[in-house]
Amino acid sequence: MKKIIIALLLFAGSFAAEAQELVWETNVTKAMEISSKTKKPLLLFFTGSDWCGWCIRLQKEVLKTREFANWAKENVVLVELDYPRRAPQTADIKKQNNELQQAFGIQGFPTIVVANATTKDGKVNFEGLGSTGYVAGGPAAWLEVANGFFKK
Repeated sequence: MKKIIIALLLFAGSFAAEAQELVWETNVTKAMEISSKTKKPLLLFFTGSDWCGWCIRLQKEVLKTREFANWAKENVVLVELDYPRRAPQTADIKKQNNELQQAFGIQGFPTIVVANATTKDGKVNFEGLGSTGYVAGGPAAWLEVANGFFKK
C-alpha cells in the first residue's frame, strides 16, 4: 500500500513540476535581455488576470497546458503584462504595462503579441510578428495561429 501511495505522489508531483517550469517575466527589460541571448522573440500576454473571463479561459485552455509549455520553451520568451483590478502592483510595473499597452495599441484583453525587440541609441524598437487573443479549440488551434507568425 505504501508503494502505491508513494508512486501516486511522485506521479502527481511530476505534473506540478512540469506546470511550474514555464517562467513568465513581468519586467520587459529583463525579458529583452533573455530574448537577445536566446535569439527568441517575446510573447507579450496582455491580461486582466483577476477580472477578464476570456483571459482566465485562455490561461486554462492553452497557456497552462503541456503542449503550450513545450512550444513556448522552444520558441519564445514569455512576458505577462497584467492589468489587475484587485491584485497590487508596483508603480514601475503599472507604468511599464501602460506604456506597452499604448505602444502596441492594445484595446482589449486578452491580447497576445509576438515581437522582436531591439535597442538602438537607448531606444527600444519592437517588430511585431503577429497578434492574437483567445482562439477556440484548445492548444492545437491556438498554436496553429501562433506558428503562422513565424512563417511570415
